[in-house]
Amino acid sequence: MKLVSGNSNRTLSEAIADYLDLELTRTSVKRFADQEIFVEIQENVRGEDVFVIQPTSYPANDNLMELLIITDALRRSSAKRITAVLPYFGYARQDRRSSGRTPISAKLVANLITNAGVDRVLTLDLHAGQIQGFFDIPTDNLFGAPVLVRDIKERYAVENVTVVSPDVGGVVRARALAKRIDAPLAIVDKRRERAGESEVMNIIGSVEGRDCILVDDIVDSGGTLCNAADALLNKGAASVTAYATHGVLSGGAVARITASRLKEMVITDSIQPTSAVLESPRLRVISIAPLMGEAIARTASEQSVSSLFD
Repeated sequence: MKLVSGNSNRTLSEAIADYLDLELTRTSVKRFADQEIFVEIQENVRGEDVFVIQPTSYPANDNLMELLIITDALRRSSAKRITAVLPYFGYARQDRRSSGRTPISAKLVANLITNAGVDRVLTLDLHAGQIQGFFDIPTDNLFGAPVLVRDIKERYAVENVTVVSPDVGGVVRARALAKRIDAPLAIVDKRRERAGESEVMNIIGSVEGRDCILVDDIVDSGGTLCNAADALLNKGAASVTAYATHGVLSGGAVARITASRLKEMVITDSIQPTSAVLESPRLRVISIAPLMGEAIARTASEQSVSSLFD
């Protein structure tokens, strides 16, 4: 098989290649003066099983276009099968019509990837599981939970841990992680009593004296997790740590988290961490390269991927 990397997260691609003991395929991805993207595959890929590693994170449109053009180059170079490896699938939060006359952009992007010539998709912690159905090609949605659970067990006395969902919508995700470490579950219930008043946060479950682990798939502004940490500490929690798979961290998120009452926030390298993230004393990055590498190896050898999470 061959591994091809775009420019979105070259560090992760190299880590995956190291895990698989492979070299990344020589590829030139550059831009013309008007910012048009040009791709040249500099090795023979005829008849090969090719995996294109390209999270579609910021700048989402540029990275998505890179993926589509790389796919077209591989298709025209007679690659046998092309798998798009998307550690982070951009546009996933636009998975339904939130109001009238709005798009379902996640479906549009799925169509673009399919029509470009991708044969299958390998992604991680989709914002909504039903997005798998937006693709008309085989799609494997991996779970970051094993990586997070391993880190939690290494750093915490699990018998004193309570897993917390930062909102009602994340309960399924939090419950799955709590089950893996045999820990109780709590939920932060946000509500605004009336217009113009600040949100009231109620904690469902007992957190007094407990090490609370907030679990989410995406952390963008960081506001929800920071506010949830305040609510938990005000209810007597011993400490609050946040774990999220995808660190989007837009705007002033890093500064907000650094100044928060969180013990720390742990994210994966599904999105290339910025220098600000790496320098923050409150943020820590763990790698998903072994998980993604093993899933790629199993896909290439036609073995079960779902058994990774049994």
